[in-house]
Amino acid sequence: MKSFYITDPGYVRDHNEDSVTIVKNASNEYLAIVADGMGGHRAGEIASSMVITHLGKRFSDMSSIGSKLDAVNWLNDNINEVNRNILEYGENNPGSKGLGTTVVLSLLTKEFLIFGNIGDSSGFVLKDNHLHRVTKPHTLVELLVAAGDLTEEEALSHPKKNVLMKALGSTEKAELDIFDVDMGSRAILLSSDGLTTMLTNEQIEKVLLDEELSIEDKIIKLVRKCNMRGGTDNISIAYLVREEDDINDNEGPEN
Repeated sequence: MKSFYITDPGYVRDHNEDSVTIVKNASNEYLAIVADGMGGHRAGEIASSMVITHLGKRFSDMSSIGSKLDAVNWLNDNINEVNRNILEYGENNPGSKGLGTTVVLSLLTKEFLIFGNIGDSSGFVLKDNHLHRVTKPHTLVELLVAAGDLTEEEALSHPKKNVLMKALGSTEKAELDIFDVDMGSRAILLSSDGLTTMLTNEQIEKVLLDEELSIEDKIIKLVRKCNMRGGTDNISIAYLVREEDDINDNEGPEN
């Protein structure tokens, strides 16, 4: 497994409210997380950091996550625990009341790959030289598109396209959307919306498929492209590329 992650403030924001990490436990299982914080007085970066610190330490300290069901239960339990911590921090620090964060994560073992998300940060897989979005954003315009009240093209320029319907720190109970993902995927890409609002899936895919670039250079190039287009938001990316043998080991025999 090769991996790289980065966070960049962009060109417009005066500070960075994103947090990102990739951690590995003793069984060579990988947890990648991107969190995009929100709230005044730099509270957003506190909320996103709480997610990364809490889940990252808990995961790296364990020997193995166990079965897929164990993993789903572990994710839900820990997401709800950190959600309570964010709410408590807001109550105890009036200047930070209203803080919150999105979160998108992937958990990869030798047996399974699952994604989870709350908010509008995104999770993708690269398979058969195509980038596929796994997660669905919890935004107002996404609900309107699903209901048939907006087209996808109209959603791109809608004045309320950034209005979130779900985030950590917004309600007493956090509901993580879980996605069971094909183990034949070549790579995993997680990002805050600072990437996806500036670049199309096709533009991202083109960079990731450039065989002349290293993993690090690909991700740095994506950040630079966002900043060249204005860098209107913080940009965070976590990228994991699986070795060919690992992919083949998890694909069954052809029929």
